[in-house]
Amino acid sequence: MKSDVHEGATRHVVLVDTYASIGTELAQGFLSAGYTPLRVQSSPEVPEALRGQPDRYPYDVDIVHHGDLHATLQALSPFRPVAVVAGTEPGVELADALSEALHPITGAPTNGTALSSARRDKYLMIERIKQQGLRGARQILVETERQLRDWHTEVRGMVVLKPLRSAAGDGVAWCHTPDDSVQAFRRLDGRKNVLSQPNDGVVAQECLMGTEYIVDTVSRDGAHHVCDIWETYRINANGVPDLLVAWRLLPATGEVQDKLVAYAFAVLDALGIRHGAAHAEIKMTSDGPCLVEVGARIAGGTLPEGALLATGRSQVEWTVDAYARPGQFAENSGRPYRLRQQVAGAAMVAPRSGTLTSYQSLEAIKGLDSFHDMRVRVNPGEQLSLTTNDLTYPIFVRLVHEVGEVVARDLWTLRYIDGPGFYELA
Repeated sequence: MKSDVHEGATRHVVLVDTYASIGTELAQGFLSAGYTPLRVQSSPEVPEALRGQPDRYPYDVDIVHHGDLHATLQALSPFRPVAVVAGTEPGVELADALSEALHPITGAPTNGTALSSARRDKYLMIERIKQQGLRGARQILVETERQLRDWHTEVRGMVVLKPLRSAAGDGVAWCHTPDDSVQAFRRLDGRKNVLSQPNDGVVAQECLMGTEYIVDTVSRDGAHHVCDIWETYRINANGVPDLLVAWRLLPATGEVQDKLVAYAFAVLDALGIRHGAAHAEIKMTSDGPCLVEVGARIAGGTLPEGALLATGRSQVEWTVDAYARPGQFAENSGRPYRLRQQVAGAAMVAPRSGTLTSYQSLEAIKGLDSFHDMRVRVNPGEQLSLTTNDLTYPIFVRLVHEVGEVVARDLWTLRYIDGPGFYELA
């Protein structure tokens, strides 16, 4: 392990595909640790899902990758970066490639490229963990309609189709019958996903039953640290039988949490995630934990902010420590986090589309005892979309209180407030 102290020239760290406030916080965190952040954008086109979410840190160097790894490395070579960090999902594979190439030169920690595809491709990901002896969903890589129809007939019940490399719930389809699966495949096959990747491919998986949890971690040299664990709450709405509507931070330890963490760490090992952040979504089924998917990057949305409010630290701070202060990370990691206060988040669910005139009962939401803040994504006068995935929630609400029961009560009150009467459309 390298020392936390570096003498000589300015130290640089490369951030790949940083967007929104988390990217800005990550850059500022490295700057505070004595590193100058450089930014690399993995493709000339900003992915659809990340448009309108700029990283507002004033980078002195902001490089656009055009597919030529050698050219991007040449652009970075004068700075001799000592770390490469993926900020969002599209940047994972490029961050792996850059860090692997820089490792012999600057000692940049790297997860390598041997398992890069399995860290992004949802089919390869599940196959890899099953090869390593972990439980994973039954699945097929869809090649033909006949193959899909036969497989669904054999599996029976509901199956889930999803693009191989998309994000934010884009394109995910819950299919009750083989005919439903074929129709979903026709919609997904060859389309461009919300990360602006064409011909993504489609995986079909058994529908896992059970509560879904989120385990966010940061690793250094294969030692993993749990930053936060969230229980999610879901409803059947707008044709989506598993629509996320709320999430609540759990204590670090407990019967369920201990099983989740042991399984999550095994998944990280199986996928070769030895360095950096990871965001794992896991179903707790009747047969134990089973992976939905994992991203080799910091959690999106408001999760890091929520963890910071509740515990005093988030994946952002832990990631900076892992790369910039590995000795300090090793000394502090592995200890269960402590909840200073209870934190939960919720999303409002639009029941129809149209031009929004106003929201009813916004003041009632702000009057909840645990109300902390609100992020409105669709304002009056703008187009409201039927909520079917992470990109179509009109409002996010965060709840914070010393008493957990107050947070729970206010979560369910939000569900009572939400509904057709909450939205006034032209």
